[in-house]
Amino acid sequence: MVKAVTVALRGFKMFNASIDPERNELVYKQYYNIGFAADTGHGLVVPVIKGTDRKSIRDISAEIAEKARLAREGALPVEDMRGGTFTITNVGPLGGTAMLPTINYPEVAILGMGKVQEKPVVRDGEIVIRKILPLTLAFDHRIADGADAARFVAELVRQLSDPNLLLLET
Repeated sequence: MVKAVTVALRGFKMFNASIDPERNELVYKQYYNIGFAADTGHGLVVPVIKGTDRKSIRDISAEIAEKARLAREGALPVEDMRGGTFTITNVGPLGGTAMLPTINYPEVAILGMGKVQEKPVVRDGEIVIRKILPLTLAFDHRIADGADAARFVAELVRQLSDPNLLLLET
């Protein structure tokens, strides 16, 4: 998901931004530092994977595993929780099927994921069972509108529907 979000953010720069409260302006990021919510048992923390546009899926996965382990052990350095440009949170492992995520200020958007479930869908006029991943994008409406959000999520779905696209990325 981190790689798919990174790829999608390239075309939707308004979601890879932050608000500078002192200047009261939007700052578009030219880099991709994706935070992920980690449940530590002692509260939620958001480790950040920096430079996700320059890392492979394998490298991102290894870094997530390591930072999540450090977070659970209470040993994650504060610096590893700074500098995020976009955050992903996932209640699926906890059994959550839907959510309304809270934006990780000063970022302007966050993606929430629910539990993957098998559901009936219509494909080519036939009812088939497919795995469905609920996605929720919460964003600052001063920055973008619902149409932008729908296009962003559609691009995520496109990336996730064809994993070969992501394997071609760094």
